[in-house]
Amino acid sequence: MTGFRTLSSGLRSLRPAAFGADPGGARMERMRNSPNFADGVFQNPESARTRPDGSMLEFAKVYFRKEERLHRSPAGTVPVHPTTVADLARPAATGLRITWMGHSSVLAEIDGHRVLFDPVWGERCSPFAFAGPKRLHPVPLPLAALGPVDVVVISHDHYDHLDMPTIKALAGTDTVFAVPLGVGAHLERWGVSADRLRELDWNESTKVGGITLTATPARHFCGRGLRNIQQTLWASWVVEGDAHRIYHSGDTGYFQGFKDIGAAHGPFDATMIQIGAYSEYWPDIHMTPEEGMRSHLDLQGGQPSGVMMPIHWATFNLANHTWADPGEGTVAAARAVGATVALPRPGEPFEPTGESVPSEPWWRGVARTPEGGWPVVEEAAADTPGDTADSAAEGTGDPEAVPAG
Repeated sequence: MTGFRTLSSGLRSLRPAAFGADPGGARMERMRNSPNFADGVFQNPESARTRPDGSMLEFAKVYFRKEERLHRSPAGTVPVHPTTVADLARPAATGLRITWMGHSSVLAEIDGHRVLFDPVWGERCSPFAFAGPKRLHPVPLPLAALGPVDVVVISHDHYDHLDMPTIKALAGTDTVFAVPLGVGAHLERWGVSADRLRELDWNESTKVGGITLTATPARHFCGRGLRNIQQTLWASWVVEGDAHRIYHSGDTGYFQGFKDIGAAHGPFDATMIQIGAYSEYWPDIHMTPEEGMRSHLDLQGGQPSGVMMPIHWATFNLANHTWADPGEGTVAAARAVGATVALPRPGEPFEPTGESVPSEPWWRGVARTPEGGWPVVEEAAADTPGDTADSAAEGTGDPEAVPAG
């Protein structure tokens, strides 16, 4: 047994730091006591296939086809908004300001507090600096230029949501980290002290200053190393301040639980919903734009109220669908139900409860034009949150993608 333990310890020492750490001890005991943990793993709120469904050979043929690859990247330079330190230092006039940094990374300033969701400032969403999906646009501004952040929120431990270099940089600040059960083990390995961790199960809440953060269910999975052992939890998040409420979906497939989240915590001033990297090969763990809009309506009690901002797209090449499909599909889905969508460029701050939100399909200027051209953009009657977005277009997203996490 001594020899086995020595070998096991030696193998762990060779494990790349980016793989993080497996939970153990009191953390593992708490996980085992979770009502969402059974048969040694965390369970989804509804059954979900977490592995590709169908032939991987068939998928690979499509994914690596040269012509297909061209359309999965922008043809020109992505227009990153020139956000400045002064922009973010100025208080939000309405008390709520959202800045999409690309993919699922969002800075939310809510009722005097600053919350940073799924910050990924690395060049690749990968455990290795030399391989893996590379950014399609630069980060809008350096991490240090964000200024003080009250809470960093992590939805789950996949590389495009939990980035070791970014966490290491934030570990030297005073921020609190709110994470799902088990994820704290990774952060502690990377230098975050245990007293700055708020590790939550679904439907548990924590208060930081004047805001309440609640981990809510999601339909996804976890895993960083060479194994996917479902031993850290994944979550969506609700943040409630004195005057505003917002929701961040993390990664999730569509499920009926959105209605329960909306009934318990909604309606929301803004929802940030995953609408990219969807696929017919894994329909249970990521949402199409149409499903993303359905989840927004569920969260809002069936009404097209508030503002929906699409996330989990445009920054990394993670999908078989074209680069522009998630944006186009979101605009079409919003127009079909009369919902307001915010379409900011990466780094462009906006106030969801202000007089207007960004609504231009900016990606069209740098995407490869589809055969037959772009759908006609129709002007809506109003340009205020809660009314139909003032830039809408017909068109749907191609239902194919890579499971990015």
